Amino acid sequence: MPAFRTIDALEAKGKRVLVRADLNVPMKDGAVSDTARIDQAAVTIRDLSARGAKVVVLSHFGRPDGKRVDAMSLRAVLPALSAAVGKPVAFADDCIGAPAEAAVGALKDGDVLLLENTRFHAEEEKNEARFVAALAKLGDAYVNDAFSAAHRAHATTEGLAHRLPAYAGRGMQAELEALTRVLEKPQHPVVAIVGGAKVSSKLAVLEHLIAKVDALVIGGGMANTFLKAQGFPIGKSLHEPALLDKAREIMAAAKARDCAIVLPTDGVVAKEFKAMAASKTLPVSQTPDDGMILDVGSDTIALIASRLETAKTVVWNGPLGAFETPPFDNGTNAIARHVAMLTKVGQLVSVAGGGDTLAALAQAGAEDGFTYCSTAGGAFLEWLEGKDLPGVKALAQV
Repeated sequence: MPAFRTIDALEAKGKRVLVRADLNVPMKDGAVSDTARIDQAAVTIRDLSARGAKVVVLSHFGRPDGKRVDAMSLRAVLPALSAAVGKPVAFADDCIGAPAEAAVGALKDGDVLLLENTRFHAEEEKNEARFVAALAKLGDAYVNDAFSAAHRAHATTEGLAHRLPAYAGRGMQAELEALTRVLEKPQHPVVAIVGGAKVSSKLAVLEHLIAKVDALVIGGGMANTFLKAQGFPIGKSLHEPALLDKAREIMAAAKARDCAIVLPTDGVVAKEFKAMAASKTLPVSQTPDDGMILDVGSDTIALIASRLETAKTVVWNGPLGAFETPPFDNGTNAIARHVAMLTKVGQLVSVAGGGDTLAALAQAGAEDGFTYCSTAGGAFLEWLEGKDLPGVKALAQV
């Protein structure tokens, strides 16, 4: 990962600093229902404000398709942002033009201003040069604190970094340092846990990781495709028949690279997929024709735990079973708690990312035990695939 400047290198006092945050947060009954991304952005905003910057916050919100949509106004997040920052935050009715320029011009050192949804302008997603220039007029420096949007080459995630002195915010810095620590400069052995429903959605992830890690644990519905590819019966389990050959290719490539593939040896099997359905744990070789594998079994939990005991680094994306539907949450819960325990005692560094993953860790009560939990979705997945992220690349020092 290229070197990048952090806000420690920014002489903030008196400067108009454009901070690209990700305030695209879930809402319920007109109020923010999950403040995680706001809380993360507030760390950078408070830092810059305390150092006397005039902080101007940029973000998208929803998908208004380049039109003004009242239901997607960032004004709705203003109370939560003000609470997180710990001071009143002003609001401008547009992100460019006279309303934005007047609002920025009224700022005093230490003040914070939120501009309206950048995606009200179609030019944002097109990274249109005149739009970038209009935004750049509002600031003296640019800070990207939105890793979760860094996989998009938009005006506020990539374009501005080429027009103003560019820096990584605290959230972006933490994300890049954590990701570098687990895959680019890790302590070995490295174990990757990849779960979820479909192999097709994570083919690039698997192909990239087998060249980076010492062991790859595959769980969830994905594992069924690999089991089927090895000739095991999987009954009515979710799998992708068209990808059996690809699964065999991945296993062969992993073997050639001396990367161990860890698959379930037993599973929790039920005849129907519903909460508290009758189930039993069976070896994968004994899955009945009318059964579905919905979680890893106790032997598999022990197998994964033993692999983790020798690890120094763990990266996790995707649950090991249907964790939202008990009793099929046991495998994910058990392994999440085990990783958290090993992290807390200093035995390993652990990084997790992806929406389902963080929901599963929260359900297990394990998220606070991990070294780092990424709130990014698509950006985290593309990083696992080994792709260059435009918003990160633009911050690189040359």
